[in-house]
Amino acid sequence: MSGTSLDGIDAVLVAFAEGAPSLRATHYRPFDAKLKQALLAMHQPANDELHHASLLGNQLAQEYALAIAALLQTAAVAPDEVRAIGCHGQTIRHRPDAAYTLQLGNAALLAETSGITVVSDFRNRDIAAGGQGAPLAPAFHERFLRHPHIHRVVVNIGGIGNLTDLPPLGTATGFDYGPGNMLMDAWSMRHLGKPYDEDGKWAASGKVISPLLETLLQEPFLNAPPPKSSGRELFNLQWLEGHLSGDEVPVDVQATLLAFSVHTMARAITEHCQGAREIYLCGGGARNPALRLQLAAALPDFTIQLTDTLGINADWMEAMAFAWLAQQAMNGCSIDLSAITGAHHPCILGAIYQA
Repeated sequence: MSGTSLDGIDAVLVAFAEGAPSLRATHYRPFDAKLKQALLAMHQPANDELHHASLLGNQLAQEYALAIAALLQTAAVAPDEVRAIGCHGQTIRHRPDAAYTLQLGNAALLAETSGITVVSDFRNRDIAAGGQGAPLAPAFHERFLRHPHIHRVVVNIGGIGNLTDLPPLGTATGFDYGPGNMLMDAWSMRHLGKPYDEDGKWAASGKVISPLLETLLQEPFLNAPPPKSSGRELFNLQWLEGHLSGDEVPVDVQATLLAFSVHTMARAITEHCQGAREIYLCGGGARNPALRLQLAAALPDFTIQLTDTLGINADWMEAMAFAWLAQQAMNGCSIDLSAITGAHHPCILGAIYQA
């Protein structure tokens, strides 16, 4: 999995022999600055972009193959012992409003290089069936984290944040609620030269600019009903700069962006997860103590924990989800995302490239 944050590749080795996922090994391969910048540039139209996208897709396939090789070496597992690779690819455009989504990564080349069957292109089948194409991880949350008596909410705080509402009875739902780390990371890179604000310390040292926060919270996407999904097409530095006067102190903007992420999350939970009392966090922002402190203050009636307490490591949740999605595709199992993405019917998600 390489997500919206564009930090690198999360690779996991997962076994499903006992039904529940067993995490056997992990490996993280960071993107170098040049690759990250090239991927960021692909989010905007440019000359000869099809050529550049194809070259980047090939480069990503090689990066994925290196991550997989390192993972298998760590686990002392041979490629022929692995049934399939679930490879989400790198999203560079997500436009369900225009009925398309685009993830880079040459799955055929990855299958050829790794010698392992690859399942990729998970989102487009859902969009073809009338869905948003994202988020897809809620199906995994429903399968493995639902409790028969306790109403839970699982929140993935990645570049974009999404949540899964898991009532003990009835239909599980999920949607993208707004930016998770994306804006904070971009602002940190611009002003600190760092890819993220470690532990939210910089944000915690600033003061929230209340008028700016109120303006950001008026974004129509935040008030739109689910199903909905989003990405860098909306929440980017250009969007943020459109709301700035230019006189703001950078650290105060960071404090405001942290508050913005917390407010959008808390509001989505309050409005769409009525009856829930337990929140479980995963994704890159889950271990941000400043964010968790503010979330606890915003939702004092909830218990807030990491998904680690449920047996699934918060750092590797999404990569594990795509291992499971790949397994479902290999088994020919349809997934019903009608209450999550708005798809009209269950679909088998993913295209299979045999080794």
